[in-house]
Amino acid sequence: MNLTARTTDEIIDIALAEDLGAGDLTTDALIREAWSGRASFVAKAEGVLAGIEIAGRVFHRVDSGTRLEIFLKDSAVLTPGDVIGVVTGKLASILKAERTALNLLQHLSGIASATALYVAAVEGLSVKILDTRKTLPGLRALAKYAVWMGGGHNHRMHLGDGVLIKDNHLEALYEQGLSLNDIIAKARQHTPAHVKIEVEARTLDEARLAAEAGADIVLLDNMSPGLMQQAVELIDKRALVEASGGITLTNVRAVAESGVDFISIGALTHSVKALDISLEIETA
Repeated sequence: MNLTARTTDEIIDIALAEDLGAGDLTTDALIREAWSGRASFVAKAEGVLAGIEIAGRVFHRVDSGTRLEIFLKDSAVLTPGDVIGVVTGKLASILKAERTALNLLQHLSGIASATALYVAAVEGLSVKILDTRKTLPGLRALAKYAVWMGGGHNHRMHLGDGVLIKDNHLEALYEQGLSLNDIIAKARQHTPAHVKIEVEARTLDEARLAAEAGADIVLLDNMSPGLMQQAVELIDKRALVEASGGITLTNVRAVAESGVDFISIGALTHSVKALDISLEIETA
């Protein structure tokens, strides 16, 4: 996962413009420009850290004179009371950057924490936990970075990152009289040779046909673990197999034991709970 400073700063600048575009009436009215300050990021819940350097860049974008000393790095396991890092600089700058820094840090740490739970649930099995494109608009690069910090892997970053022929593609093309063999051949004809062709299957018959038609990856959509195991047997190593849809911490182990190669989970990014982290101003 290559998260560049440019990508990060573009996201931060949009977030800061949203929060500080009209100024900070409270801080400007009450806090003197000359006052210096010091504040600590403190974990309030158990989880996995992601985004502490990103939070530091938020302060730097507000005021290049602020500094963040990091005590715990991304992917660290947090317990309540852990001091993650300390930011120093002008008190007004710290207060102005606080909410944006925390929003990003809490959200990304929530993603990493959720991912780590799924990865732990399938420990010992040869399966990879993947994210999806179900991310908050504009935050995909950071969200997928957080998945890595939690021990997961990335699926497609964007629509130009691979071929995934889903149910709506299939319905539209079947209506045009194309067979699944025709569809896969057409996809190969119009994409680079190194690009994998993935096909969604909702039934055992569709899974078998996709493998026979030459799909590189067959995506089993919303199947039970029992049906997934049958699909894996039907595919018989002619293609890699991905499971998706309805995956929870309760059933992810059973899904993994079906023999699939990948498990993609939209909930890692689209409905994750932010991890409770606070920024506490230190007083003399």
